Amino acid sequence: MKYHYYPGCSLEGTAREYDQSTRALLAALDVQLADIEDWTCCGASAAEAISGLLALALPAHNLALAERQSDSMDVLVPCSACYLNLKTVAEKMRSDAPLAARINAVLGAEQLHLKGRLRVRHLLDVLATDVGSAAICARVVRPLTGLRIAPYYGCQCLRPYADFDDPEMPTSMEPLIRAAGAEVFPWKMGGRCCGASHMSTQREVGTALVAGILEAAHGADAVVTVCPMCQMNLDAFQGPAGRAAGKDLHINVLYLPQLIGLALGLDTPSLGLQMNLSFDAALMGSATVAA
Repeated sequence: MKYHYYPGCSLEGTAREYDQSTRALLAALDVQLADIEDWTCCGASAAEAISGLLALALPAHNLALAERQSDSMDVLVPCSACYLNLKTVAEKMRSDAPLAARINAVLGAEQLHLKGRLRVRHLLDVLATDVGSAAICARVVRPLTGLRIAPYYGCQCLRPYADFDDPEMPTSMEPLIRAAGAEVFPWKMGGRCCGASHMSTQREVGTALVAGILEAAHGADAVVTVCPMCQMNLDAFQGPAGRAAGKDLHINVLYLPQLIGLALGLDTPSLGLQMNLSFDAALMGSATVAA
């Protein structure tokens, strides 16, 4: 298996551990990544406030770069916001010919042209669909026996494109968690919003949403996610959320590749666990013994 790899800005900044653990896990699973050369920001959520065309041209620029390298590989994206932006323009290029022509007119300034041949895939989709739980289970050397893991998907990897899971009742992480030897913590918060950027713009709203998710995770050993924004909110704001709720809401919030990587015997530094703000090895038991 080989994929174009688009890390996006967060994975080179506040979510470097997500990039590091993704690369380490996929290498251990014999999945090859080809970095998109000269990739740029996908526009995040800011570009659309300036220009709808800009919000499409920025991710289209990255897909055109990938297509120029090879049009025979899917594009793997770990960040849910980046995934949504790249996925949106890929879908629009196939369904709206006049818009596709406008986008290509913008790309022409850099001698690029997007044909729209590439499929954009979220990391979770690739792990659940292409790699599969059986292949992961076969490589487990340190099963996470006894750990109860709450799978948290967030919004953008599921909505509005329900390509690989049900956005209202997502389950795609569950076989992967079980393959790692852990138990799936039963809850109904997997597809709820964490508040996203409201944590910066409307702190009370964001804090209440985070508190609700962390309260519902009581009894789990860790929450596992696949979104940098979700991980940041649930990881960094446990203190304010706990004070608002009047409870101790401390819990490990890991990226899915970090969890699976532990089961495959990858050591703590290679998975970037030391960069997780609230990480507490004691709460993970013997799973985090450094190799």
